[in-house]
Amino acid sequence: MHASVPVPEPDAGDGEPTGPRPFVLTAGRVDGDPAIGLETQVTARPGSTSWAVTARLSPELAAIVAICAEPVSVAEISARTRMHFGVTRVLVGDLRAAGHLDVHVADGDDALDPDIILRVIDGLRAIS
Repeated sequence: MHASVPVPEPDAGDGEPTGPRPFVLTAGRVDGDPAIGLETQVTARPGSTSWAVTARLSPELAAIVAICAEPVSVAEISARTRMHFGVTRVLVGDLRAAGHLDVHVADGDDALDPDIILRVIDGLRAIS
């Protein structure tokens, strides 16, 4: 059984962010892996969701790994953590490079499939 990792809250209701600023989370980087898009599916690697592993990560990174216990899109990770998509993309790339996540990049032709585009639009409407 894995301990639940709290998802960072973006503000305390008064408009002021409660967590670190986005540029702090990404060390000032704004360009994530261009292969990681909104619809890209992400999963945690076996053993990455254990407490021993997530305890060494920042709360934001641990939350992303916990969310990825089941396959999830980068757009959904962004929505659940309430982080900007660009920040999420950079952090997912970092976690991939560190060996915590597997990123399943779809074939380029699939990205232009109208059914996939409509599902992404529907998903974005559902989270907004």
